[in-house]
Amino acid sequence: MVAVLTPLAYTAQRWTPSPRTLQRAALTAVLMSVVIIVTGGAVRLTGSGLGCDTWPKCTDDSLFATPEQGLHGAIEFGNRMLTYVLCAAVGWAIIAARSTKPRRRGLTRLAWSQFWIVMGNAVIGGITVWMDLNPWTVAGHFFLASTLLTVTTLTWLRTREGDGAPRPRVPRPVRKLSWALVGAAVVLIAAGTAVTGSGPHAGDSSDVPRMPFDWATTAHVHAVFAWVVCALAVAMWLVLRVVDAPADTRARARELLLVLLAQGGIGYVQFFTDLPEVLVGAHMLGSCLVWIAVLRLAMSLRERPRTAAEIPAQPDPALSAVSQSGVA
Repeated sequence: MVAVLTPLAYTAQRWTPSPRTLQRAALTAVLMSVVIIVTGGAVRLTGSGLGCDTWPKCTDDSLFATPEQGLHGAIEFGNRMLTYVLCAAVGWAIIAARSTKPRRRGLTRLAWSQFWIVMGNAVIGGITVWMDLNPWTVAGHFFLASTLLTVTTLTWLRTREGDGAPRPRVPRPVRKLSWALVGAAVVLIAAGTAVTGSGPHAGDSSDVPRMPFDWATTAHVHAVFAWVVCALAVAMWLVLRVVDAPADTRARARELLLVLLAQGGIGYVQFFTDLPEVLVGAHMLGSCLVWIAVLRLAMSLRERPRTAAEIPAQPDPALSAVSQSGVA
C-alpha cells in the first residue's frame, strides 16, 4: 500500500530551504504582523471601522466595497484584503519550517500556530463589525493581533538557533529581571488598549460606545506603566554591563532603550496635541517595535545549540595508503 503524501509533506520531501531562506520566511511573517496592526489602526483612525457594513461580505449583497461606501469602504475592505497577504506570509513560514532538514517539529508547531491565530482573529474581527465596534471586542481584536506578533517574532528568533536544551547566558537574577520587564510590557500594552477604548478615536463617525473610563486618567495610568518599563529597561542595561553579558545581549538592551525613548516622545507629544491621527498611528507602530525589542532581549539571555550531528569527515584514500605502507 502506497502512502499518500499531503501537499506540505510532498513539498518538504523535495525541497530544503537554506537557513537564510527559513529566516527570511519567518521575518516576512513578522513584518506582515506589524503591517496588519498598523493598517488596522489606520482603519480606526480614519473612521472607517464600519466602512464595510457586515462580515464576511462588505455589504449584504456584495463581497467587495461598493462606490456608495466611498473612501471608508475602500479603506476597510483594503485592510481585509491585507489579511490574505498575511496568510501568504504565514503560509510561506509554515512551508519553510516544515521543509527544513532535519525536521524541526517545535519550529513547525510555532509556524502553524500563526495560522490558527490569524483565523481566530478574522472571526473576532467579524464579530467586532457585527457588534458595531464594541470597544471590548476591538480590544480583543488587537490583543489577538499582538499575540500573532509575539508568535511570529518567537518563530523568527527560533530560526536563528538550534533545538538543543536552552542554556543560560546570564545569572538567574538577571533572567528574573527580564521576565519582570516582559510582564510590565504586557501590562503597558493592555493599558494602551484601555486608553484607545476610552479615547476619542472610536473608529466610526456614528455613536460608538466607549469603555467606561475617564480617558485622561487612563492615559496617566498608561504613562506610569511606561515609566516602569523604562526603569526596568535601564536596570537591565546596567545589570548586563555589570555581569559582562555577551555583546549581542547588551546590544539588544541598547536597542530597547532607543525604541522606548522614541515611543515615549511620541506618546507625550500626541497627548499634549489632542491625539492627532498621524501621531497615534506612529505610536501604534512604536508599540509593535517596543514589544519586538522586549522579546528579542528576553530571548537573547539564553542560547539553544544545534543538535544535528555533524557528518564525520571521510579519510583521504591517499593518506590512508601512505599510513598503511609506513606501518608495513
